[in-house]
Parts: sequence; C-alpha cells; structure tokens
Amino acid sequence: MSTSPIAALFDRISPKYDALNHLLSLNIDKVWRRKTAKAISKSRPKTILDLATGTGDLAIALAKSNPQAHIIGIDISDKMLEIGKAKVKAQNLESQIHLQIGNAASLPFIDDSFDAVTVAFGVRNFEDRSQGLSEISRVVKRCGHVAILEFSMPERFPMNQLYRLYFKHILPKIGKLVSKDATAYSYLPQSVENFPKPDLFLKQLAETGFKNGEAKRYSFGIATLYTAEKA
Repeated sequence: MSTSPIAALFDRISPKYDALNHLLSLNIDKVWRRKTAKAISKSRPKTILDLATGTGDLAIALAKSNPQAHIIGIDISDKMLEIGKAKVKAQNLESQIHLQIGNAASLPFIDDSFDAVTVAFGVRNFEDRSQGLSEISRVVKRCGHVAILEFSMPERFPMNQLYRLYFKHILPKIGKLVSKDATAYSYLPQSVENFPKPDLFLKQLAETGFKNGEAKRYSFGIATLYTAEKA
C-alpha cells in the first residue's frame, strides 16, 4: 500500500528513523510522547486509535500509561510498521497493541469506534488535513478525546531565530548524513513551517466537530500538544 510520496519517503528512511528522531531532538521526543499518553490516560479509555503510528513509539507509551486499553496503530508505511511490530513484540505488548496499514483519509472503522484518538508528528503529513480530521471525528465516540502532538515554531526571541537556523541548515545535513536520503529531512522544516499556528489549528479542530480545545507548548515551543473533546 506504500504508494504515495509520503509513504515512499518513510519507507526509505525507516531503518534510521528512530535513531534520528532521538538524536535530532536530544531524546526530548520521548518526553513529549509520554506527556501525550498521560493526557489521554485521564479519561481511562478502553479503545485508542493511534494514527500515523510509524514505528509504534506512541502506541507503546499509550499501552504503558493505559494498561486497560486496547490500541490500534495505523500507518501508510509498510516498512515503518515492520519495525513497530518488532518493537511491540519485544515489549510483550502484542495482546494490547495491533498495528496495521491504513490511511487517515479513509479509516477502515465504523462510526464511534474509539474512546480516544492520538497522532504524533503525523497530522502535518496528511495529504488532506480537513479530511483526516473529519475521519478522526467520525471514528471517535461522542465525548471521546483526541490528542495531537506536532512540531511547531517557537515564537520568542532568541529561540525562534536559533531554531530556524538549526531546522533549516543543521538538521537537514545531519538527517542526510545519517539516513542517506537527500530529501527526507529537508522536507521536515517545510512541513512544520506550513502547519497552522496553534490558534488556527484549534479553530480547525472546532470546525471538524471538537470542543474544549487546548494547546500546550513544550520545550520553548518546539512541540505543541493539542487536546480536544468530541462535541
């Protein structure tokens, strides 16, 4: 199924994806995922859908924070899922986590299937963001919760300037050196810059059926966790 340009990109970089994530974020990405899992655990969901699950890091964090929950992880990249399934097996979480191929634009689930839906660093890669958010709204139960973790641009001086320098000039070079892919980590800064600012993204969540939206910024605004409830 990995036929789209985004799927092909993640297939190519999958062997180095985890190592580069941790290297480029100085391991802070692990902290962000734990915060996301903790935010969802407050409502004690029994069923969780993790979209753009990639190699399963958030799904595994969700399982540890929500031992009562069954988690389904969806991704468009076969190669990323292969790595994720191996990690789930190594953690003895196969009875709690199921990873499968799928596209956020057309989810293979009936309406009101899940107590919660999560996405970590994936919404900015949706080919049609509005369609993807509408699908999330469709499959989450009424009063169910959504937690979306995304990269964001710091707004204050000097972090804004330092981060742009790192993001545009240093990160792509490190990414290219380690992944051997010339385009993957030059795509990342562009996708983050094109993502709506927190207030605009919260508005888009509201327009697709969510209420009580909140945006919490982490690490000087490098990442933002969006939480909301289905109206």
